[in-house]
Amino acid sequence: MSGGNDDDYVFDEESGEWLPAAELAAKQAAAGTVEVRDAVGNLLQDGDQVTLIKDLAVKGAGQTLKRGTLIKSIRLTGDPQEIDCRYEGIKGLVLRAEFVRKR
Repeated sequence: MSGGNDDDYVFDEESGEWLPAAELAAKQAAAGTVEVRDAVGNLLQDGDQVTLIKDLAVKGAGQTLKRGTLIKSIRLTGDPQEIDCRYEGIKGLVLRAEFVRKR
C-alpha cells in the first residue's frame, strides 16, 4: 500500500460509502450545526440584530409587533426556523426566521 494516502477509511452509514476518517468527522460536525437563514437567505448567528418584515400578533402578550421593529441580540435555538428574541414587555419571545431580515 504505497501511495501517500495513509488515512484510515471508515464506513459512512448515511451515504453507504467508505470515506476518509477526517472527511467523515468534518461531515458529522457540519451536520450538528444548524443553519438558520432569514427571509432573504442571510445566515443568522447569535447576537445578530434583525427587523420584522411583517406585522406579527404575539400570542399571550396581547400586542402586535409592527413591521420594521428592531430586535436586538437574537439567540439561535437549534431549530432551523426558530430564533429566541428579547423584546421589552414580552418574555420568552420566539420568532420564525421567515419573518425577520438581518440588519
